[in-house]
Amino acid sequence: MAKGYWIARVDISDPEAYKKYIEANGAVFAKFGAKFLIRAGRSETVEGLSRDRNVVLEFPDYETALACWRSDEYQAVIKFRTDAAVSDLLVIEGYDGPQPSPAG
Repeated sequence: MAKGYWIARVDISDPEAYKKYIEANGAVFAKFGAKFLIRAGRSETVEGLSRDRNVVLEFPDYETALACWRSDEYQAVIKFRTDAAVSDLLVIEGYDGPQPSPAG
């Protein structure tokens, strides 16, 4: 079964207030089995538009990723983020199909 992911791009306007969001979201993410794959590491935009901070969370599956976002627990902490940042957040299903192979 394909995993589910959150892909978030964030511009933080109030770093001190954003810390409240970071502190509050951990318990929710743990409840839904989320794992950080990317959490604001170095990046370079080589095409298109970007934001200052990029995050990728992995969930057991797409349904769980959506359930986390829709949960009362997450909705209770979202205000900490929206008060301190502008974000784009995508919930997306992973891919388990064939992969490129070397020619030959």
